[in-house]
Amino acid sequence: MSDPVTIEDIYALFKASHAELKASGEEFDRRLLESDRRAEEAKRENERTMAELKRTVAETTRAVNSLTTRWGRFVEELVEPAILQLFQGKGIDVKEVYPRARVKRQGIAMEIDILAVDDTELVLVECKSRLSKDDVDEFIEKLTRFKTAFPHYQNYHAYGAVAGIKINEGIDRYAYKKGLFVIKPSGDTVAIINDDNFQPMTW
Repeated sequence: MSDPVTIEDIYALFKASHAELKASGEEFDRRLLESDRRAEEAKRENERTMAELKRTVAETTRAVNSLTTRWGRFVEELVEPAILQLFQGKGIDVKEVYPRARVKRQGIAMEIDILAVDDTELVLVECKSRLSKDDVDEFIEKLTRFKTAFPHYQNYHAYGAVAGIKINEGIDRYAYKKGLFVIKPSGDTVAIINDDNFQPMTW
């Protein structure tokens, strides 16, 4: 026959259970703190990684923009010396050339890669290393705002021309249909590729 359970036995069992629960709780708290610590470390590492990624993207963007700008300047320098002769050959007797003509007035800012002018006519030339449909559309939109930005040319007949070292497939024809002159490399210089049937748009 087993001995009867005493109050002391129950108290001892309670103390043992309490100690075990306390130890389990402390272990749970320790693991929870460790989990929080690891989560915080992972968060900080992720933030460092994202910051580094943003820096890399920003540096790459700056490098690409710089390269694009240099190529654009190269196209301008290739096209500019030929502009007067090219358009005089098309019956537009421009006599003055202004590279990177800029204006900023009353909230209007605009830059024209090459502006060729005579007494009553002028030609705006957009130069790109690679000419796309978006470039053509954006340039046409610029042409519609040109006389607002340069009001002293209000009474001039304004023509548009696009130039590119590389022109996306079909874009030369697209620009032609939009009434723009198209300038492409030809040997050591550049040439207007529009044929004799071309009717330029005026702005």
